[in-house]
Amino acid sequence: MNSFNIVLKKLPLELQETLMVMPANILENLEEVRLRQGSPISIIARNKEYVLDTQNKLSIDSKYLGNVLNSLVDYSYYAYEEELAKGYITVEGGHRVGICGKAVLDNGNVKLIKDISSLNLRRSKELIGISKKCLDKIIDPQSGFLYNTLIVSPPKCGKTTLLRDIVRHLSTNGLRVGLCDERSEIAGMHQGNATFDVGPRTDILDGCPKSIGIPMLIRSMAPDIIATDEIGKQEDIGAIETALCAGTKLLTTIHGNSFEDILNSNIAKVIKQGAFKRIIYLTNVPCTGTIKGVQHV
Repeated sequence: MNSFNIVLKKLPLELQETLMVMPANILENLEEVRLRQGSPISIIARNKEYVLDTQNKLSIDSKYLGNVLNSLVDYSYYAYEEELAKGYITVEGGHRVGICGKAVLDNGNVKLIKDISSLNLRRSKELIGISKKCLDKIIDPQSGFLYNTLIVSPPKCGKTTLLRDIVRHLSTNGLRVGLCDERSEIAGMHQGNATFDVGPRTDILDGCPKSIGIPMLIRSMAPDIIATDEIGKQEDIGAIETALCAGTKLLTTIHGNSFEDILNSNIAKVIKQGAFKRIIYLTNVPCTGTIKGVQHV
């Protein structure tokens, strides 16, 4: 279970005990733990759902979920204030906790979420070598440099896991990588140390918006490659163009299923301009992280 044990150990003891009676093969392949007010605990492992019978053992209400969240943020809401307003937090090890409840608005923006009704603990996994199947398609065989590459994937299909392993490979093989890890999920930084292996020549800017972080990395670290996750906002376009003008290679991801999806996204402009020379499409069939195809653009 590796670093996800750190998350599980912050859960109430009776909840830990409930989870630990699961068969070992399910625990080893655990992907999500979903806690919903008034509902059984739901476990996702290898894309299959397991519902735990907790009747008469524990009662999951809003107060209980609030206590779980308090423990996960180490009783420091202030430190996670911005993330909480977005509906999720990233905890030690790069694991994400999704949050639902009553949204409190301030000038049309979500200020906080109260009366918690659902929590989704999502495990972040490291799979060394998962990128081997696509490396020869995204690296120029003559120069050894990366083609500007975009990974297109629906949620929960392994795009961050693949991105991380490509970064590790490039960094291990002599290239300087500037990693803008806005959600702290790629490297899993904790107190300045990366939980996951992203290679020896990777400089990590943690928790910084891509629109700010990408230009910062280019100016401060002169990377060969900029890597980041989940582009798609309008403000990301300027950062992409900055990297292209600097001659820095790009490796990033976006949510979607097809080329048509990204042509309908906020980054359609740079796609049409030929910013990315390789596009990797992922699926979770037959399993998470399956490469559906690599498009030459």
